[in-house]
Amino acid sequence: MEAALRIYLLAGLVTHKAIWQFLRPRGGLSEPAASRATLLTKAVKLLILLGLAAQTLGPEVLPIAGDPAPRRFLGAAIYTAGLLVAVMARIQLGSNWSDIEAPEIKSGHALVATGVYRYIRHPIYVGDLMLLLGIELSLNSWLFTGALALTPFVLRQALREEAMLSHRVPGYQDYLQRTKRFIPFVV
Repeated sequence: MEAALRIYLLAGLVTHKAIWQFLRPRGGLSEPAASRATLLTKAVKLLILLGLAAQTLGPEVLPIAGDPAPRRFLGAAIYTAGLLVAVMARIQLGSNWSDIEAPEIKSGHALVATGVYRYIRHPIYVGDLMLLLGIELSLNSWLFTGALALTPFVLRQALREEAMLSHRVPGYQDYLQRTKRFIPFVV
């Protein structure tokens, strides 16, 4: 049972990454040189992805004491919900999406306020945090606290994006008033 769970977790990670790569906007021949901060962010994301993939294939890392079965079940549910939310949100954003490393608002950028965006403004961030929390709980690891530790950084990025979008995307100010940032009807 644990082997099947680990395969499922790894397959979800691969699917997530494949969808992002497939839907990624393709730059022209002369993409600008990336800043150090952009390169560092990309490197950290890659290391996290590789670490998670290795963790699904290896022995338990920092195991939580006690019976892991309830945590594995809860973690798999949180992981699945996070994966679904993040992927649906990415698909719904379409060409209005930009990398976290180099957020930009393109000409023609439109407000997306349907689907999961009808309820929360940052479903990709929420989904990815849920995915990280869920995978670590599924793997019975204290590293689930790492997902919680990322929350302040995600909040800072969300606030930056909201400020940028408020000035450049028509209707975004109204959208801020009628939606929650991370949890529908709550926060």
